[in-house]
Amino acid sequence: RCPRPALPILRWLPRYSRAWLPLDVLAGLAVGLTAVPQALAYAELAGLPLQYGLYSSFMGCFVYCFLGTAKDVTLGPTAIMSLLVSSYAFREPVYAVLLAFLSGCIQLAMGLLHLGFLLDFISSPVIKGFTSAASITISFNQIKNILGLQGIPRQFFLQVYETLRRIGETRAGDAVLGLSCLAALAGLRAMKSRLPQAASAEPLAVRISHLIVWISATARNALVVLFAGLVAYSFQVMGSQPFRLTGSIPQGLPAFRPPRFSLALPNGTVPFQSMVQDMGVGLAVVPLMGLLESVAIAKAFASQNGYRIDPNQELLALGVANVLGSFVSSYPITGSFGRTAVNAQSGVCTPAGGLITGALVLLSLAYLTSLFYYIPKAALAAVIISAVVPMFDAGIFRTLWRVKRLDLVPLCVTFLLCFWEVQYGIVAGVLVSGTLLLYSIARPPIKVSEGAVLLVQPGSSLHFPAMEHLWDAVCSRALAASPPRSVILDCCHISSIDYTVVVGLAELLQELRGHGLSLAFCGLKDPVLQVLLSADLEGFQHFRSWEEAEQSGGAEPGGSGAEPFGSTTEST
Repeated sequence: RCPRPALPILRWLPRYSRAWLPLDVLAGLAVGLTAVPQALAYAELAGLPLQYGLYSSFMGCFVYCFLGTAKDVTLGPTAIMSLLVSSYAFREPVYAVLLAFLSGCIQLAMGLLHLGFLLDFISSPVIKGFTSAASITISFNQIKNILGLQGIPRQFFLQVYETLRRIGETRAGDAVLGLSCLAALAGLRAMKSRLPQAASAEPLAVRISHLIVWISATARNALVVLFAGLVAYSFQVMGSQPFRLTGSIPQGLPAFRPPRFSLALPNGTVPFQSMVQDMGVGLAVVPLMGLLESVAIAKAFASQNGYRIDPNQELLALGVANVLGSFVSSYPITGSFGRTAVNAQSGVCTPAGGLITGALVLLSLAYLTSLFYYIPKAALAAVIISAVVPMFDAGIFRTLWRVKRLDLVPLCVTFLLCFWEVQYGIVAGVLVSGTLLLYSIARPPIKVSEGAVLLVQPGSSLHFPAMEHLWDAVCSRALAASPPRSVILDCCHISSIDYTVVVGLAELLQELRGHGLSLAFCGLKDPVLQVLLSADLEGFQHFRSWEEAEQSGGAEPGGSGAEPFGSTTEST
């Protein structure tokens, strides 16, 4: 067999079919029409000049075409990344671009060292809590633009207070336009979800009508922003302007240059070390959340479409995209669920569709930025709200209540603390879920069956935190019984033990022998048996099964003539 090419593009390019080209072009155009208005809106959310949204929207498309392993995924700015950038870049483009560079370096290192497994320690309840809180935070952050209010603080609770206090200052024009855009986007989304498939046997007029409706619903963001811009331009021509506009956006492509590692201010220069200290925990949160979002999206669409991805290759692709993106003034990017869904629904066949999307963004930067002047901020706010509302998962609370109520703890901790500060919510959620995980390791279920001898069966592998729990479960039953009973330890569920457990078992053997009892082992797997044999434990006995241990006496005092096991209890 031929070795698999190291560069992902070489796995599909040699067998590229002409039949795929029109589908890739159509998908690239559909994603591009979604990406351009979203890029402007997400830059506003990140607190950066709007052109930085466009700067962040093309490099990921080109890089992923060469390095990506999922045909559907598109990289670019997202609502989550923009929210995090607003927290750690302090509305300063130099910080945002440097954050992209450092995040890319961290992601590259994780991919090269195959550290993607670290993402597995961020549990689903933590992710759901974060995304649900982010949905509310981002949506409310845009209410000020829908209502035409200015000077609203960025902290969530202060936002709520100030917005409610100044609700009387609402600009009627912005409010009417913003709500109309929201209604139009919701209607087009619903139309697309209910649009039936057009059969090839249908008349040509029906199929053309179906295509027009599908394109309108898919490119709804571009259509709504275009309509709002035309309305604003019409008012401008008539000599009045009831909307707050986007304003001037510099025309032309960004210069290709390395990110700046210091920031010049009127009263001095902020050195690289101080910038890193200012970003603080953001240097961990941003790359990890970027990786999590991108890999999760790639896995979801790969599973849905029946192909596999390489998670470590996805990490490398995202890291390269962020590093190279920082050379064109991009802020941190990741996989976009919304644009990836558009890509998949458009019938994309290969990652080559990203070339069309990236080219469309570059064309917008080169020739269309003067037209963006008339886009009302209320329309961009409607685009953001429409994109993030589906991220709120109300059903997860009910589902966890039915499945495992303990998982509600990290969910609620993350959800509530994210309203205070995003990083506190994520870190607290990971710590809580980690504590629950460690507790399950330290307190594994232990099944105890009583008879002439005591059969103790741990429900999982034994690690050093669980040794005290096992000791208590054995001694509290064996020594408290009348008369005291010897013990058979059924190890059929134990696949590994560590040195502390070996020491604890030696002490347990000694303790039982001191009371005239013995401890026998059964069901030992080979790795565990080899460890115990190499430890040369005094009085160590092992049998293939607990029946054999019971028949052979299992425990010297009172071991023969054992009765069938009676009552069974479980210690947790």
